[in-house]
Order: sequence, then C-alpha cells, then structure tokens
Amino acid sequence: MTFLERFDLSIPLIQAPMAGTSTPEMAAQVSNAGALGSIAVGATDAAGARAMIGEVRARTERAFNVNVFVHAAPVADPARETAWTQWLRSLFVEFGAEPPKALRTIYRSFADDADMLALLVEQAPPVVSFHFGLPSAEAIAALHGRGAALLASVTSLDEARAAAAAGIDVVVAQGIEAGGHRGMFDPAAPDAQLGTMALTRLLVREGSLPVVAAGGIMDGAGIAAALDLGAVAAQMGTAFVGCPESAADDAYRAALAGPGAYRTVLTPLISGRPARALANRFTALAGDVPVPDYPIAYDAGKALNAAAKARGEHGFGAQWAGQGAPLARPMPAAQLVETLREELAMCRR
Repeated sequence: MTFLERFDLSIPLIQAPMAGTSTPEMAAQVSNAGALGSIAVGATDAAGARAMIGEVRARTERAFNVNVFVHAAPVADPARETAWTQWLRSLFVEFGAEPPKALRTIYRSFADDADMLALLVEQAPPVVSFHFGLPSAEAIAALHGRGAALLASVTSLDEARAAAAAGIDVVVAQGIEAGGHRGMFDPAAPDAQLGTMALTRLLVREGSLPVVAAGGIMDGAGIAAALDLGAVAAQMGTAFVGCPESAADDAYRAALAGPGAYRTVLTPLISGRPARALANRFTALAGDVPVPDYPIAYDAGKALNAAAKARGEHGFGAQWAGQGAPLARPMPAAQLVETLREELAMCRR
C-alpha cells in the first residue's frame, strides 16, 4: 500500500504541524480537501491535546496527523538564565517591563510525558509525528499497536537511519530552508545544513524509509520537484500561515507579506534552539551571551514579545517562516490545497 493509499490522499501533501499557528480547523479543512492535515500538541498538555483531537474529529472523518516534541530534557542553569534575562533587560525596560525573575521549562517533552502517551494510545490518531528526536521503543510499540503510522523529522542521513532502526514508518526530510525549529536530534552537534533537494535525494538513495520532503516548498511545482527526487509527498508549513484558519496574528500575517519575508534568519535567540523566522528586531539581536536551553529560553522570548506587543511593537514575535516565504499566497486552506492540486497536475502533463 502506498503512502497516498494508506491515508486516502488525493494529493501527496502534508500540512506541517506548526505549534501555535496550525489549528484543528485548519487540519480538518486540509484533510477534507484530500491532503493530510496536522495539529501540533507539543506546546500543550494531555488535556489540551484531547480537546484539539476532539475538535479535528468533529470536523473531519479523514486521516490527520498529531505532532509531538521529543526534545532532550533541558538542563537548568540559574547563572546562565540570569545572564540571559539581564542581557535582554534593556529591551524589557524599553517597553515598560522587567524581565522574568526566573525562567521556566514551558514545554514538556513527549519523552517525559506519560500522560500524553496514554492519551495518544487511547485516542489512536491515524498519524503521529515526532520533532526534535525519537521516543522510547515502548512508546513506538504502543502507538503502532493502536494502528498509528509514525513519522519523524530528520535533518541528516544518520538521523534517518536512527529513525529506521527505531521502527519509524516515514521520515520527513527537513531541509535548511524550512521555517520553524530545526528538527535535529542534538542541537549541540554539528549541522551539515543540507538543503531540501540534497537531503531528500540522499535519503531516497541511501535510506530505507519513504521520504517526505520539507523546506521551501510553496506551490505545485515544488511538490512536483519533491516527487521527482523520489519523495512520496511534500510537507508545507509557511504556505499555510496566511490562511484564515491559521492562528497567526495580524502582525505575523503582515510580516509574512512584507520585506522580512525575503530575509528569513536561522536563530536560537527566540527559543534556545535553531529556528528559521522572518527577519525582525529579535532576529537582529547580536551578542556573545550563552542562550539557555530550549524551551527555557523561550520563556524569556515570549515574555519579551508580550511586553513589546503591549506597547505596539511587533518585532519580537516568533514569526516562523521558511525561505519560500515570499511565495506565500493567503487563501482558505481548502482552496490552497485545490490550487496546489491543479498546479501539480499541470506540472505532470
């Protein structure tokens, strides 16, 4: 059974599970249109995930994807965290605020979240995907036992081989062009920063699992190129940020349509892990103060953004976007899927 047949897809497309931006409504609209919609539950707890899954199922009977974060547990370092908040202090003061007195671990890793695993085993979504790493063998077996197909983001051949050895079904080849957080398993390890084209082709030729191409793909021609490289599908995130079903705020949408879209930046400053965002005041910061571990640093980043927004400054948001951002076309999610289907068909004639 092919990837498309397994999930009854009429287009080889996955809507990326963008935490904080994708919504159950978006996922359902995408799935109803014949692609694979996704929700991301890495930024919520089991109760929040239950509600999101329930909303998707209330809107569609088709397959959808639930994404979780599998990052290593952060190492708290009060001295480093204090140095970080003090380095940001002048910006907080600019907006009439003080930095947090202490930083928290705001997101719990799936690797340490028994409640989230129990929920996913109970709910048995058709697809579960992993970002930042791989869960335990026990978790993989439990999810497979409920019939879930398992996907994992990878940025290298070594990560793809680890995914295959762990029992993952499909790898998502995340090129350096991709928006949002790099899915690399160890952010402290050297990153070859392979582009989507090179990585996809490498995994198709040297890996053993089906490959989904992700990063910089914005239209039907991009999907066609991914298929020509041997991918079974393309994953697209930035293309869906401007959809009305997206949770992106007005400032994010305006930035996506502005000059910052032509200058995306890969930075660890916002969250503590490398992530590609639209160029703004946050990405322009420079210094030599060590950034706290993800997601501890994100606590400071979110607090700074809240303080800035309260004073009408929107240049400190986590406005994640890939290098294809200038090609974004705001339209309803289902209409975008249909547009992509038509473009892909034209490329295949």
